Amino acid sequence: MNPTTFVPVPGSLIVLVGGSGAGKTTFATRWPATWRLSLDDYRAMATDSAADQSATPVADQVQTLLLDARLSRSLTTVVDATALLPHVRAGLLARARYWQRPCVAVLFEVPLERRRELNAGRERVVPDHVLVDQELQMPTREQLLAEGFIRVDRVTVDPAVHATCVDPTREHRDGLAPAARV
Repeated sequence: MNPTTFVPVPGSLIVLVGGSGAGKTTFATRWPATWRLSLDDYRAMATDSAADQSATPVADQVQTLLLDARLSRSLTTVVDATALLPHVRAGLLARARYWQRPCVAVLFEVPLERRRELNAGRERVVPDHVLVDQELQMPTREQLLAEGFIRVDRVTVDPAVHATCVDPTREHRDGLAPAARV
């Protein structure tokens, strides 16, 4: 299934989970810009550099403020960040629970070698040791469901053609298909 066919649950929080260079931002730009919350954008606004990690605490505060503003209004919201650390995902899940909004994960299962290739062509190249560390932090679909995401969709890359696709066989915490949920 093509990423453009991903249908969000209306009013949900969609958390993109994956390493740098996996295609999260490209995926997120398929929806209206107002839906997308991006730590990179907020770091850039604070320091003129999306790569300046010293601005992450401020970027996180901006993201949380906007996240609460959107979720309180039942607006579909996409968090475009790596979301590889369990405590980061826990915080996002807590915000969704607070506002009684469903929380969906999109897991980008892109092999390290492919991410290295994509990373090399980016304007802002992430150091290789960071890509390796991120690979070690990747959660599984089962972990994400156990954490509390109601649905986990997988974006994978076919190594034979380097094509990105969304896995149409979705796993849900309660076993219901998306249509049964609405």
